Order: sequence, then C-alpha cells, then structure tokens
Amino acid sequence: MDLAFIPSPSVGVVHLGPIPLRGYAFCIIIGVFVGVWLGNKRWVQRGGRSGTVADIAVWAVPFGLIGGRLYHVITTYEPYFGPNGHPLDAFKVWEGGLGIWGAVALGAVGAWIGCRRRGIPLPAYADALAPGLALGQAIGRWGNWFNQELYGKPTDVPWALEISSDPAIGRIGGTYHPTFLYECLWCIGVAALVMWADKRFRLGHGRAFALYVAAYCAGRAWIEYMRVDEAHHILGLRLNVWTALIVLVLAVAYFVISAKKAPGREAVVEPGAQLAEDADGETAGSGTDGDAEEGKVSVEKPAAKTAADDGAAESGTEEAETSADDEPGDKKSGDAVDEPAADAKPAGSGSTKKS
Repeated sequence: MDLAFIPSPSVGVVHLGPIPLRGYAFCIIIGVFVGVWLGNKRWVQRGGRSGTVADIAVWAVPFGLIGGRLYHVITTYEPYFGPNGHPLDAFKVWEGGLGIWGAVALGAVGAWIGCRRRGIPLPAYADALAPGLALGQAIGRWGNWFNQELYGKPTDVPWALEISSDPAIGRIGGTYHPTFLYECLWCIGVAALVMWADKRFRLGHGRAFALYVAAYCAGRAWIEYMRVDEAHHILGLRLNVWTALIVLVLAVAYFVISAKKAPGREAVVEPGAQLAEDADGETAGSGTDGDAEEGKVSVEKPAAKTAADDGAAESGTEEAETSADDEPGDKKSGDAVDEPAADAKPAGSGSTKKS
C-alpha cells in the first residue's frame, strides 16, 4: 500500500455552460504568456524596444503550435492514420500531443519571418527568449498532469504519480514516476542556468539559445528513457531519445563555433531602438527646456530694454558733457568775458572777446 503519492485530477476539463475549459490548454497558454513576458524583459535589457518580442511571437507561436502538432502526429501516426485510426483527431490539439522538437523548429521559422520584417537578427532574439522558453515548457508540462499522460515506469516512491485506469485507451491504474514533474523541475533549472551564464559570460549571437537547447536535451534524454507510453524505437532506444542526443551534439557544436567566430555580444539588437529612445528623451527634455528658455527670454526682455535705455542715457550725458567741453564759449566763459578782469587789454589790442 502506497502511503504517499501525487494524485491526478479526476477530470481534465471543466464545462462553463457550452464552453469547455481544458487544463491542458490553460497550461500551454500560461506558458506562452510567461515566456513572452520574460523574453520582453530580457530584450529591453539588451537594448531592444518593449513590445518587440510580443510582435514577433505573433508569428512564432502559431508556427510553433503547428510544428509541435505535426511532429507528434508524424511520429505517433497510429491513432490517427493506423488501421483503426481517426484522421480528424489529428486536429484535436486540446487532447494533448505536442512535440517540443517540432514546436521549436517551426516556431523558429515563424520567429525568423517576424525578425526579418523588423530588421532584427534572429540569434539575438533567440538569446533573449531562451530562458522564457524553458519556463514556458515547465508550465506547459502540467498539462500532461491534467491529461494523465506521459508518465514513467511504475514506482512506490513518496512522490509517485497516481494514474487511474481507463480500459478504453488501455491505461492501467497504479503509481508511476511523474516524468512531467521531473521535466518541469529540469526546465526551471535550465532557465536559471541560462540566465546565470548569460549574465556571467555575456552570451551573444545565439549562444544563450544554444545553451538552453543543449541543457534541455541532456535532461530530456534520461527523462524520455523513463517513460512507458507507446513510442517508436531505433536500436533499442526511443525515437525522442535519439532526437535529444542528436540535437544536443548540434547545439554544443554551434556554441563552440559561434564563440570562435563571433565572440562577445551584439552591440545593437534592434536597429533604431536607441535612436528612438534618444529622440523621445530629447522631445521630453526640449519641452521643458524650451519653456524655461522662453520664460527666460520673456523675463530678460524688460531688463535688456532698461539696460539699453540706461546706456542711451549715459551716452547722451557723455555727449552733452563732451559738447559742453568742446564749445568755445560756454556760459561760464561768457560770464568771464562779460566781466573782464582788471588787467584786460583794451579793444583792438588783440582781445578775444566776441562782438
């Protein structure tokens, strides 16, 4: 008898009238929002504009959902196109079945389209988004908990996951390894690792994204090995284990080659972002400075006029004094002539008295 275990939800969907609210869909949606939020925060820190990540995500998210579903349907085609399959079920994304490999691959195509339209380098965008992708995956994995799927081998550990039996789909009840929880915790660790390494080593040119891919694949390989759901095997290993190992090697190779060819981080991640910020700052500053300057001019005008008037008055006074000094016969000298001194000479003897 198991003394402790993680219970599974009795239902994975709640109906709000005619509208079904599915736990799997909610987890995917919340994961997308968290990924975009963190990506936008990191993008702004790198010198980009706020909102650019969301604008490009409008392209990346739909492509990612389509890619994830295509990968799942192609690699697990029996329920859809097998002898007793139902082809229309391939469109029922809400019932589960999204392959992260296809989601990232085709999502990158959508991101490339969005980046190209904005003139942004895709590697810089991927670096900013990498930790957010890992956190989004961590949240999205709880959708498997709601659907009681993708669990591991039987176990009696205290954190075992209880799975209810369902003969209709061949599900056997019991307690199993909660691989969804293992991957959730692993993805949180990957996000923390990428953010730490990015801050410590200033990763750029797609290396933060490569680190995320490599770290995720390393964990996915052993977690995938624990799963017991149906899957195709190659040389004794599940297909997704081989995919994880191959992608891991490619990510490490890209990281090493990129570090040699383009060390450091991009100086500019979004052309025109800094110019736009400077222009906004100047516009905001020019309004204040302009008003102050205008007020300064209006205040100084009377002072300038007064100074001019004072200068004119001084000039007039100086001119008057100069004229008075230069005039040959002023009032003072005239008075002196009108009252000749006792020793004045008679007229006609060279006197300078005016007639």
